[in-house]
Amino acid sequence: MKALVLEAPGQFVFHPDRPVPTEDPGADCVPVRVAACGICGSDLPRGFDPGGSYHYPLVLGHEFSAVVEESAAGFEAGDRVAVFPLLPKPGQSAYETGDFAQTTNYDYFGSRRDGGMQEFLRVPAANLFRVPDHVDLLHAACTEPAAVALHGVRKMHITAGDTGLVLGAGPIGNMTAQWLRIHGCRQVLITDIDERKLQVARDMGFAAINSKETDVVEEVRRLTDGEGAQRVVEACGLPITFLQAEQAAARFGEVVFMGNIHGEFKIGEKDFSSILRRELTIHGTWNSKVVPRPTDDWSTVLAYLDQELSVAPLITDTPSLEEGPEIFRSIREQQNFHNKVVFKL
Repeated sequence: MKALVLEAPGQFVFHPDRPVPTEDPGADCVPVRVAACGICGSDLPRGFDPGGSYHYPLVLGHEFSAVVEESAAGFEAGDRVAVFPLLPKPGQSAYETGDFAQTTNYDYFGSRRDGGMQEFLRVPAANLFRVPDHVDLLHAACTEPAAVALHGVRKMHITAGDTGLVLGAGPIGNMTAQWLRIHGCRQVLITDIDERKLQVARDMGFAAINSKETDVVEEVRRLTDGEGAQRVVEACGLPITFLQAEQAAARFGEVVFMGNIHGEFKIGEKDFSSILRRELTIHGTWNSKVVPRPTDDWSTVLAYLDQELSVAPLITDTPSLEEGPEIFRSIREQQNFHNKVVFKL
């Protein structure tokens, strides 16, 4: 089978005839043929940094859709599916409550075991979600990041008419802005330093703020008559945007820290006191939930995808696996604009 293999830090090698995996990662495994697989921002340090990967060789890819290859465990050959990549192991309290991302003993497609940047996999039936007829199978590969965005938004108590603010206009930030709008925010502001990402946001009806040209906190206050935003999501992972998220929140507002931080976040006495005085609520968020169905994050994403939730404007590249080494290098070296890259198998 075709596979894009990470053989050492920064060494992506396309294999046209890698053996098809036969190992079952869990009970009731279903053989699937991968249809599309996205590149996540976390794949870059995993692919390039020394020690970034659990082991070598490794096939990356935890954002993917597939087609069932052989009937098994209640699925029929030809069924279109999205794959939840986390493989929890029983015997943990978080497993019993369905909080699989809170377990400490788990496996994971694309990081701890080979993932979706290859043609075939065997996936536990419990990790498969049927893709509705109205959803493009290429777009279904974005279910995982869309569910991460939704999981964070669901932390907040959004009231119709609220102002939402997202710091970071990348794919997850954009999807977060869409979820804020879907949940009832009348106005959604989105910030970034990349004008190309901001233009995508503007085209989708969001008020975009270029934080390289404008003081974010002052502009948010100007656009909200001095109040600030009631629902704020940090989706960059930078110390400065964590601070801006707190500073731009309205009284009694909610802030979700979604970005995986790079660097050290420090907060001064004045800002910390302001959090107390404004009675802000700060949430942490991680991954997504797949229970209880059908109101879980993944089922909800698939119900809204290609309708109220749109990922097509975010996808800039649909390369083949053969082009994998080149596209990863281009992203790493910022040779071209790559907003969302989805391998099309």
